Amino acid sequence: MSETLSTNTVTSASKRFVPNLPLVVWMVLLTLAIGFGGGLRADQVISEFNLGFGRALGEFALILLPSFTLAAALSRQHVASDAAGRTAALASPVAGAGMICPDTAYAALSPAAGRYKLDTAFGAYAGFKLLYPAGPLIVAAGLGALGPDGINPMMLMLCGLGLALPVWAAGAVWVRAVDGRPGSESGNRQHINTHHLLIAFLPFLLLAALLIIGGFVGGTGNAFLDFLLMPKGALLSAAILAMLQTPPEARRACLDSAVRRTGSLLLIIGTASAFGAVLTGLVPLDRLAPQGNGMLVLLALFGLTVLFKLAQGSSMATFAAIAPVAAPIVLASGANEIAAVFAICLGSFIAILPNDSYYWLVRRDALADEHSEGRAIFILTGGAIVQALAGLATLVFVVALWA
Repeated sequence: MSETLSTNTVTSASKRFVPNLPLVVWMVLLTLAIGFGGGLRADQVISEFNLGFGRALGEFALILLPSFTLAAALSRQHVASDAAGRTAALASPVAGAGMICPDTAYAALSPAAGRYKLDTAFGAYAGFKLLYPAGPLIVAAGLGALGPDGINPMMLMLCGLGLALPVWAAGAVWVRAVDGRPGSESGNRQHINTHHLLIAFLPFLLLAALLIIGGFVGGTGNAFLDFLLMPKGALLSAAILAMLQTPPEARRACLDSAVRRTGSLLLIIGTASAFGAVLTGLVPLDRLAPQGNGMLVLLALFGLTVLFKLAQGSSMATFAAIAPVAAPIVLASGANEIAAVFAICLGSFIAILPNDSYYWLVRRDALADEHSEGRAIFILTGGAIVQALAGLATLVFVVALWA
């Protein structure tokens, strides 16, 4: 329902001029147009499309399927049922990352958030974008930066945490500047059941423990143990534990939900990869990408992701589509891969608009008393932009300092 309303709001004026097609259809048509326009034969276009489409699907399937299984299982834990106010706001970044979805995280925490619903909304948004295993892992996989010679998962976790703190703080400052209500808690505060929260988030503790051990131990010589200490194996272990915590009668529904969400995203990822393969076969990106100045590449990746997010609306679809397209740019430019990952993650913050389901979720809950649609857009979009700019400033500062 939210998707229908958002589409009607944003695209009603443009339908007369631009066909209202799904992102996947646009990317397929654009890929074919680039191929034929570049002088490729029909069999070459099909061959390049096939090679590009399957290039990253296996990598993403091993990440997304356990991630969405974990998210579906945790959503049935009612992690916020005994928490309230500030506890919900404090838990929101972890929930956003752990549930691999800001919508699910906010929906789980909002009943207990009270006056802190906007804090919870921006916290879940920041956690999903910047904390492992959500945005950073998905983008790094799309860039082809994972593996023995790629990014260290521990560095990805630590850098994400370092960026998430100022971004989260920026969101909290914005809320108080535009809303002004979260100064005191409601008098009807619920009892905080710490034991229940700990049990619910036990899969994420297992995930973190396996990754930390893997970062220190490295290879063990045992194939199965090495797999468990890798991000994909750790995710699978966490998903299995979460399923064991789920009532038996609900497990199949969790798996069905994970399969549906994974399948739709794999289609987007495949078409984006095919687009990138055809494009890079015709365009000399090694000449177009800025050389010798990693800062320009990071700003270019940030801006490119902003365009994808504004056009698509969905954060997850933006991650899926932008990474395969940006991968050859990162490779050709020689930019720092970790910095490139977070430049893309930060670009996806802009913006929470009516073409994003998250807008309608927060709009109808945290901003239900706000009668002006323009004011609601200002609050949510403005906060997302403030968070993005705070994170970008932090990233640029760190990269300049490190260089």
